[in-house]
Amino acid sequence: MSETDPRYSAAFWDQRYGGTGPLWSGDPNPVLVTEVAALEPGTALEAGCGEGADALWLAGQGWQVTGVDFSAQALHRAAEHTPAPLTDRLTWQQADVRDWKPGDTPRYDLVTASFIHFPRPVRRAVFAALAARVDPGGHLVIIGHHPSDLDTAMPRPPEPDLFYTADDLIADLPAHTWNVLTSAARARSATTPDGAPVTIHDTVVRAERTR
Repeated sequence: MSETDPRYSAAFWDQRYGGTGPLWSGDPNPVLVTEVAALEPGTALEAGCGEGADALWLAGQGWQVTGVDFSAQALHRAAEHTPAPLTDRLTWQQADVRDWKPGDTPRYDLVTASFIHFPRPVRRAVFAALAARVDPGGHLVIIGHHPSDLDTAMPRPPEPDLFYTADDLIADLPAHTWNVLTSAARARSATTPDGAPVTIHDTVVRAERTR
């Protein structure tokens, strides 16, 4: 698969987010909630924030959040959903995570990315850049679809290169700078588009930057 595939374009996602209803549930990812709930709030970056549910939840917990997405339509929805009391804790920024460079705040206490799937070389570069944005003492949280989902009835692109395990992600972290706190393939119940129950797995990594 080429990185020029339309699925990796802002126009593709603007079209998806341009419908009449929400694309996602509007609820924060429960895996993210589990991994982050006990952390002391500080500054946070959410890469690929979409309609903003995770960023909004983080802001509600006291984090100062920058949500980045390359879809202007997604960010418009996120801004529309932002309650007035949280507006001072949220910054919505349109950018492509493949080449985005932070501005005045180059590092964060928390960097999180959920369900970002690129071909392996691009994925490695993107996640390495996100890891570099974590301040020492801060946390990196990555959540994705596990390769085992390809063996279930849940529709997934038949492209194994897009999927990753926790070991894959950990192997790509810079050596001697991380304390890995979570490394898991976490099972959860889901429903296929035709209504059949299925068990799928999320790849989950949480790592603390030590230096």
